[in-house]
Amino acid sequence: MVFAGNALAADAAQPATAKADPAKGASLYADGDNARGLPACVSCHGAAGSSTIAANPKLAGQPESYLYKQLVDFTTPNRQQPVMTLYAKMLTDAEKKNVAAYLATQVQKPGAAKNKDTVQLGKKIYRGGIAEKNVPACASCHGPAGAGNPARYPRIGGQFQEYTVAQLEAFKAHGRKNSSEMTTIAERMSTDEIKAVADYVAGLK
Repeated sequence: MVFAGNALAADAAQPATAKADPAKGASLYADGDNARGLPACVSCHGAAGSSTIAANPKLAGQPESYLYKQLVDFTTPNRQQPVMTLYAKMLTDAEKKNVAAYLATQVQKPGAAKNKDTVQLGKKIYRGGIAEKNVPACASCHGPAGAGNPARYPRIGGQFQEYTVAQLEAFKAHGRKNSSEMTTIAERMSTDEIKAVADYVAGLK
């Protein structure tokens, strides 16, 4: 009984984990923080996370836990990008969570496949993988419509072709190191296969 009492007392002494605040995240996303020289996220990623610049990903509707993890990863050697690494290091842990919570509530604007000559190859890879290369179906992790899995995998449906290609090539070249799973998969794919599946994914809704 003494031990149980001590354990309860210790638990009570632990501060409760603060819940993410989407409203604060929205403010930081839209306005940044001039006092710290932190620019508004909206300037690169668009209103409500709907980027209009292919080099900058659409963030609207991404799983909250995934977005938070990426912001943390940008502060480590596993995912380095000059602009995002700088800004992620300026954010507190609470701010990372707030921005992620805000973006997760937004609705992504749809994209579209552009290359009719490769759409069937992209569809085949996305739905069935590449058996001879031991590449699994993208849908097995990212879902049939590319909506992702909130606990582990990002939304990729509707994402810019150019951005998806860049990330797969970065995994392949070990420039992006925050998913050994994706590195292994990308290493087994040709550039043409990467481009085909990225284009197909862009049209998923």
